[in-house]
Order: sequence, then structure tokens, then C-alpha cells
Amino acid sequence: MTQVTLVRRIAARPDIVFEALVSADGIASWWGPDDLSTLSAAADPRVGGSFRVRFRTVDGREHECTGEFLEINGPTRVVMSWRWDAGGEAEESGNVSRLEFRLRPIDTGTELTLLHSALSTEASARSHAGGWSGALAKLQRQFPEVDRVGSAGSTA
Repeated sequence: MTQVTLVRRIAARPDIVFEALVSADGIASWWGPDDLSTLSAAADPRVGGSFRVRFRTVDGREHECTGEFLEINGPTRVVMSWRWDAGGEAEESGNVSRLEFRLRPIDTGTELTLLHSALSTEASARSHAGGWSGALAKLQRQFPEVDRVGSAGSTA
């Protein structure tokens, strides 16, 4: 089994980032790399609740991932199961992997650690790392820089 680990700093408080991880609107705004547009997103953010996200690539192919919320400890941690129901990596067909987000407050906002584990192959892990890198870049771009007290758009 293989794993992807990515760490990013986001200029928003952990509670704001947490909301972007668990709400349908939040997920729709950043999941998937830049070449994927989100067609739909649904989320029932409670332990045992499900999520579903459908994407379309620039060449018109559609991909859909689904899973279940396994742990929700707002605003510090979210764990989900993950599987591709349509499209995605061929190696992952029928595989259920694990997606974990850890949030830690820092002076400039939040340090987010993403762990995507139980992927089938190294090639799949590399592909998922690329996809998650693009998605996290979209999440980072959603938030303006913050000053030391955490208010957006203010100047010191």
C-alpha cells in the first residue's frame, strides 16, 4: 500500500479551513486540480455520512469519487474513506482508500496536512499527489493573506 502526504499553509483560521473540507459548497470550490471543473458536490458531514463529488476534465471525461466520513473532530481533523465510482485511476477500481486532513493553527492561519493512504500502486500515489497538489493550490488561492491577528484584508 502506498500513501501521499502533503503539507500546505493556508491563510485562514482552522475553523474556516475545516468548513471548506466538510461542506458541499466548500468541497465544490477546491477539490480537483485546475483542469477539473466540479459538476456537483454533496456532503453529509457527520460520522457515517457520505460525500460525492463529480468532476469533468477539459477533454470532457467525467470522474466521480465517493466515500464516508469516518472521523470528524472539528476544527482539527477529518478522516474519510475514498473510492472512484467513475473515472479516476484504473489501478484504484474497486479499491477503498483513506483520506485524512489534519489542521493545526499557526501564526499565519492553518497548517493543513493531507494523508491519502491505502492507494494501490506507486503510480496511483504519484497521480493522486499531483491531483491533490493542484486542489490544495486552489484552496490556498481562496484566502487572501492575513495579518498576525488573522483579519483578512487589513494592514498593519
